[in-house]
Amino acid sequence: MRRLVVRLLAAAIVGALVGLATFQLTKVEGRWLFVVTGMVAGVAAVIAIQLYNKAARLTEVKVKVPQVSELTFVVNNESRHVAWKLFVETITRVSTQPLDEDEGLVREAMTSLYGLFSTTRDTLKASRPSSPVPGSQSVEHLAITMLNRELRPFLSKWHPRLREFEQGAPESPESAWEGNMECRTDLRQVQARIREYALGYAKLAGVREPEEMIKAPSEG
Repeated sequence: MRRLVVRLLAAAIVGALVGLATFQLTKVEGRWLFVVTGMVAGVAAVIAIQLYNKAARLTEVKVKVPQVSELTFVVNNESRHVAWKLFVETITRVSTQPLDEDEGLVREAMTSLYGLFSTTRDTLKASRPSSPVPGSQSVEHLAITMLNRELRPFLSKWHPRLREFEQGAPESPESAWEGNMECRTDLRQVQARIREYALGYAKLAGVREPEEMIKAPSEG
């Protein structure tokens, strides 16, 4: 309540000063009218430029992309926010946590990967596209690379096979599936690479010590 009163009082004072300045400006004639107008326009332009630079400040970041190479990315405040959202979505799923041979279910991990695919795509669709400088990449490039190089191939290969087993032997445990071990091997490799993408999002978002946030419980 006290803060609200202070803000209202400050707004009233500023409004009174602006009103007084406007009144005085209407009384100025001749060359001084142009001088004062120019000063006001100059100050307004400087303020506008400062606000724009703060919102659109570009930062160049080097990120190593799995199966590709190290690429240069250029981010601003908005793309940092997108990278942070993708980082959170990625590290809070089974998609980045190791699944041992005798632990968990492939179906759970696969559902998690599907969720990550959908959320990443929806996040990109809801965001405005970046305009990186020539020779650089954007956060969208990193996210789409993850979808097309990691998630889509794995899901396209293993989801139909697992579904066929589940439909053909609904009472059988997943361990009876003949593709279980091979799928888990592929899954561990995909998870390791997705962790690298998560670190890439963290770097673009400016997250400090992201490894500690991604670390699995068994690594603690």
